Amino acid sequence: MYLKFNEEGLIPVVVQDYRTGEIRMFAWANQEALEKTLQTGYAHYYSRSRRSIWKKGETSGELQKVMEVRVDCDEDTLVYIVKQEKDKACHTGERNCFFRSINGEKVKKVLPFEILQRLQDVIRSRIEERREDSYTYKLYTQGEDRVLQKFGEEAVESLIALKNGQKEPIKAELSDLLYHMLLMLTIRNVDVCEVLEELASRLKG
Repeated sequence: MYLKFNEEGLIPVVVQDYRTGEIRMFAWANQEALEKTLQTGYAHYYSRSRRSIWKKGETSGELQKVMEVRVDCDEDTLVYIVKQEKDKACHTGERNCFFRSINGEKVKKVLPFEILQRLQDVIRSRIEERREDSYTYKLYTQGEDRVLQKFGEEAVESLIALKNGQKEPIKAELSDLLYHMLLMLTIRNVDVCEVLEELASRLKG
């Protein structure tokens, strides 16, 4: 494949999170940076200001493990699909570099395709921090049988809502069901990404 580097020998790189799908950052790569990325499995870029290659996270520890590199239809842009190892890609300490709206306000909304992974991350943090004011932590301390009971109750309520066919109760009950599913997955040390990978492997064309 012939990649189309610009007149400076650079190609733009969009960095997408493997687990959540969010865009983490944008950078540039030259041929050497791309080769280092492919050889090591960790994201390397080219700094136009320093005129040098840099490995993401080499000093901060915010390494980006590259799961896949994709090329656009014009062969002049790359996508690095990465696992962000410490979860903050931006040098400002934000999760990603696109944390402001066009009006300059900080974006707080989580997009639908991110939510399962992001919610499980929050569940983990509530348990690890032992947040006494957290419903998640309180339910967790009651033991896995209680969590399974709640999961079962939500499953029944979801079935009833689906049977009745009204959209708002369906959305509410299925949301509760998914939350309790994520809590139980966390207790079992199963990342929801692993479940989604299994589901994706079953999709045929």
